[in-house]
Amino acid sequence: METNYDIIIIGCGPAGMTAGIYAKRAGMKCLILEKLTPGGQITITPSVENYTGFKKIDGIGLSQKMFEQVSEIGVDVVFSECYSVSLKENLKEIKTKSGVFKAPAIILAMGAASRALGTEEDKKFVGKGLSYCAVCDGAFFKDKTVAVVGGGNTALEDIAYISNIAKSVVHINRRSEFRADELNIENYNKLLKQENSKIKQYLGYVVEKLYGDAKLESIDIRNISTGEVKNLKLDGVFVSIGRVPQTEILDSDLKLDESGYIIVNDKMETSIEGVFACGDITHKTLRQISTAVGDGSIAGTYASVYVKKHR
Repeated sequence: METNYDIIIIGCGPAGMTAGIYAKRAGMKCLILEKLTPGGQITITPSVENYTGFKKIDGIGLSQKMFEQVSEIGVDVVFSECYSVSLKENLKEIKTKSGVFKAPAIILAMGAASRALGTEEDKKFVGKGLSYCAVCDGAFFKDKTVAVVGGGNTALEDIAYISNIAKSVVHINRRSEFRADELNIENYNKLLKQENSKIKQYLGYVVEKLYGDAKLESIDIRNISTGEVKNLKLDGVFVSIGRVPQTEILDSDLKLDESGYIIVNDKMETSIEGVFACGDITHKTLRQISTAVGDGSIAGTYASVYVKKHR
């Protein structure tokens, strides 16, 4: 495989794949680099019901359809982790475990990863009762007692999903209100009102400590207002408390907002010439599949314009 390209895209989620399609259609020699699997965060989404053209589709199915289109149009894809990115030169350089790749234009589409729970015991219990993906790990907790932490769309979707598997679900959220859309809140409230509902709420609480030997056995939660601490016997905890932008390998000269998201203009251009960004890694108010696809189309288009202009 050639190492020199017109455009290199880091990230094979909806934004990165769409950018690749638009760049390839503009005549660019295009490469997508991805460290895991195509689809990004949508692969852990059990059901997508707000993406135009599909009344309902699972996240894995949607990502597969996107990747099929990327592959058929002729975009090169290399599955390898990037460990060094040099963006300042006219010819940008990306070092991966599979080799070094260069291009005059780079599109950053690495998205955002799950925010850690934040206890001292996090690392000890990941994969041993602590999970950041209900869809991935839910089957391991059939007829068990689990907790879901968070109050956004993902948390409420996780509760709806896991309540079909677990014996009971403890919902822990630091606020009394939820940062989810109305449909998810409506579905959640229906589950709460069901006779013999599996859901027990602890609103206004945070997780303080995790206990267990070979696996998670219980957790301490603290009431934010009163300071009261409760110990809950649990088999598992699913964490859905937001995302963190994946910008750790990037050049320090790249302009970020206070939360670490990349600042772009309406052409998806960053503060470094020839470097574009799109999707969940950028500063924006709404992070959805549809907005990621829109960002990707813009980034792919204007990165192509940049390459043609500077040839």
